[in-house]
Amino acid sequence: MKMIWTIATTEFRRMFNSPLAWSILAVVQFILAWVFLLGLNEYVTQIQPAMAGRENAPGLSDLVVSALYLWAGVIMLAVMPILTMRLFAEERMNQTLPLLTTAPISISQIVLGKYLGLLLLIITMIAMLSLMPASLSLGTDLDWGKLAAAILGLFLLLASFAAAGLFLSALTRQPIIAAVSTFGLLLFLMVLYISGNSQGSGSQLFIYLSHFGHFLSFLEGLFDSSDLVYYLLFIASFLLLTIRKLDNERLQR
Repeated sequence: MKMIWTIATTEFRRMFNSPLAWSILAVVQFILAWVFLLGLNEYVTQIQPAMAGRENAPGLSDLVVSALYLWAGVIMLAVMPILTMRLFAEERMNQTLPLLTTAPISISQIVLGKYLGLLLLIITMIAMLSLMPASLSLGTDLDWGKLAAAILGLFLLLASFAAAGLFLSALTRQPIIAAVSTFGLLLFLMVLYISGNSQGSGSQLFIYLSHFGHFLSFLEGLFDSSDLVYYLLFIASFLLLTIRKLDNERLQR
């Protein structure tokens, strides 16, 4: 575990040694802050007056906070391939992957260390994002349960994005190809959800196979163990595939 943590912290620091991670965090925070302020303004000026006096009317947590995390998930679908494309593809392109895989550490430690390093970046991003809805507690009653569910849902969604991107990065030596293939896979899973909800040809199987069907449950404040199991199985499957791929390459040398 100590070696995994060492690799993770090294990978985390390496991301911030270039402007890429800083730029992505800045751009994502700017866009989401803009979305948050627009949603808050619309709620205060239009939705709240229209909902006055209604029983069981949706509140700030339903209309502003959930929408913010939904937008975060959609935006990160395009951003996460950029973060994952360099993990192994750049190592392979720079011909440093053979040195890494022949080091006196296991392939599992390398894969888990790089994955954990990316999770640290994801946690940083979510923590920065969550300061916005948390600030609403200063002036209103915030549904902390729904906020916690949204945070957990977004973390699991991005963690699954990262696992898929990690595997696809291990398949090629070109970071751009890794990014495009990761984006294509994640977009396909989103299209599955849209297809599953289409009128006349909807399919519960498509909805279950897609990330977003499970993510939306968390945004509604619902914690279902089947959603958690889906994400854990998805993440574990791609991590095992990555380990197997790199292990096979080590044995062939």
